[in-house]
Amino acid sequence: MLNIKNLQYQYKNADDLYTYNLEVNPSEVVAILGQSGSGKSTLLDIVAGFIEPMKGSVILDEQELLGLSVEKRPITILFQNHNLFEHLSVQKNILLGVNKTLKDSIEEVEKVQDILKEVGLEAYEHKLASQLSGGQQQRVALARVLMRREPVLLLDEPFSGLDDATRIEMLELVQKITQEHKLHTIMVTHDIDDCNRIANHIYKMQNHILVKQ
Repeated sequence: MLNIKNLQYQYKNADDLYTYNLEVNPSEVVAILGQSGSGKSTLLDIVAGFIEPMKGSVILDEQELLGLSVEKRPITILFQNHNLFEHLSVQKNILLGVNKTLKDSIEEVEKVQDILKEVGLEAYEHKLASQLSGGQQQRVALARVLMRREPVLLLDEPFSGLDDATRIEMLELVQKITQEHKLHTIMVTHDIDDCNRIANHIYKMQNHILVKQ
């Protein structure tokens, strides 16, 4: 279980104090609903290690994550901006998730092929990222996240720029992967329909406090 308890954060020279309590079980998608600026993405930044809270704990299976460096946290995050290298192939973009030198082993290439099957892009392994549609590029970004096989997946409105049909496909894919790999998935969104579609539990930012719905 991922247990976020009494987590508090306050931006410098700001009056608002954000408070978070949240639990995520393996194979669950937990959605955080709120408008822009409500503090929902701040929680992801704390869990990922980009910023440090004033107090509280983030515990995964009895391991405290606060204090660990970003690269040592068992976490991957998918943003709205997929950050693909358009001049590289799908395979190379995914390999970048684990190997910055792009020196690929047989085992890594086989793993990429397996992951591409999971996200429905097995026929696109050697295509350039620039040749893909927006939805296909987000599938590649999700595949790159899966390459690391970390138990916590953070989603910061990664599908909001896609058309409705493609967004639904991606949401259902996230739900499937979360269940199959027993991930602890936290999805930040402003869309209640996205929450209702795949979330096991829904939380909402209300007056800077995360409240379970």
